Amino acid sequence: MDLIFRAAGALLGTELSDPVDLGGSTRSTVLRCRTADGGSVIVKSFHDEAEGMRCFASEAAGLSLGLAGPELLGVDTAVPLVVMADLGDAPTLADVLLGDDPQAAAEGLLAWSRGLGRLAAGSVRRRADLTRLWTRYGGGLRSWEDEPWMEQNADALLALLDGTGIAAPRGLAGELAEIRTAAAKEYPAFTPGDTCPDNNLLTPDGLRLIDFETACFQSVFLTAAYCRMPFATCWCVFRPPPGLAEEVEETFRAEVVTAYPALAEDAVWQAGMRRAIAIWTVHTTVRLLPRAAEDGPLHRTRRPVPTRRQVLRHRWELASMIEEYPAFAETMRLLLKEVAGEWDAPPLPGYPAFENRLIG
Repeated sequence: MDLIFRAAGALLGTELSDPVDLGGSTRSTVLRCRTADGGSVIVKSFHDEAEGMRCFASEAAGLSLGLAGPELLGVDTAVPLVVMADLGDAPTLADVLLGDDPQAAAEGLLAWSRGLGRLAAGSVRRRADLTRLWTRYGGGLRSWEDEPWMEQNADALLALLDGTGIAAPRGLAGELAEIRTAAAKEYPAFTPGDTCPDNNLLTPDGLRLIDFETACFQSVFLTAAYCRMPFATCWCVFRPPPGLAEEVEETFRAEVVTAYPALAEDAVWQAGMRRAIAIWTVHTTVRLLPRAAEDGPLHRTRRPVPTRRQVLRHRWELASMIEEYPAFAETMRLLLKEVAGEWDAPPLPGYPAFENRLIG
């Protein structure tokens, strides 16, 4: 802690005090610290193992672009840590979705999708800048953009099916390869990486994004899929009210078509969205199914929260409708029948903010 304080203070040219632990992760520690002039800053330090160092490089590079997130005040590559402006205690998108104000929840979702769409559209010419910044901070580590995670997930899914006694439909491996090949190259744009509800602050100045530990360029569809699924890799997953998810998705789309006019074509958009849903469904299956033998909440402390089985079944139901990839769709139906059919978990409920309430 003393090392972190000294390094952060040296970056700012001031003494820091009164640290408040804001959580962090297994890879990082996040502190709110008071400055000598009575203000406050956020200090985020990273563990010095490989994964922590990759997250540090991503955070430092992503914030250095200056496209989104809090203002970056300093970077120390030796500790390593970053110092950021303090955005205060604004509610997160998760707070309003789990709250009791449907209007605030709807407005928050639309602000989130609009902000992400504008960020994507405004970033398309900055890919080389992020590569240069990663080289500065990454120390030779492989970037998230170069990580073969889709291929690894596809291999893991085939192994999981074998382990559960489900014979993979003929052609599944080829379809998975076709899906990821298309998704890896189409319409790239910047994303902070983890755009889940608890990483989106609804401030008086508008939406502000935090957590750039996996910032990279990826297909806009992989971000847009968070609107439809919803929140492809997150714990804050419930059913939005009818019509709202479509409005949220169209809000995102309206922004990104300014950079990629081809996305105005429905055939292009819908095909890309289906591929992204397939990719994220494989990701969720690989991550959650091995832990679903005993059901449990998707988040360790937040409540309300769905269970692993509820989310898996919801993902499989949506993905089972991707008929242009028949082997993949059949795989989802087999999982629903052979695996989810044995579960007694209730269906995924609606977001608490909208339950039994009308949007004014």
